[in-house]
Amino acid sequence: MTAEPTDPQEPASRDPHESIELWIKELAHHLEVDGVEIDIDAVLALAGQAAHTVVRPAAPVTTYLIGYVAGLAEASGQADLQTASRAASRVAEQLLERRSEAVG
Repeated sequence: MTAEPTDPQEPASRDPHESIELWIKELAHHLEVDGVEIDIDAVLALAGQAAHTVVRPAAPVTTYLIGYVAGLAEASGQADLQTASRAASRVAEQLLERRSEAVG
C-alpha cells in the first residue's frame, strides 16, 4: 500500500521537472513576476556544476547571484533579462571550468 501524498498539489507520481515548472509558476505569481521565463535545465546544470566544483551550498548561491545580476542589468536598461542571465551564466561557467581544470 502506498501512502497518499500530503500535499494535493504535489502527487508522488508527478515528474520532477513538471513539479519545478509548477513551483516556478506559483512562486512567480506570488512574487508578481508572472510570465518570467526560466531555462530550468540550464539553471540546474549550472547549479550542479557549482555544487560539484566548489561545494554543494555553492549551487543555490551561484544561481541566486546570477539572477540578482541579471535583474540589476535589466532594471538598469543594460540588457534584457534573458541576455543578462546568459552572460552572467557564461561568466560562472568559465570560472567553474577554470577551477575544475586547476584541481584535476
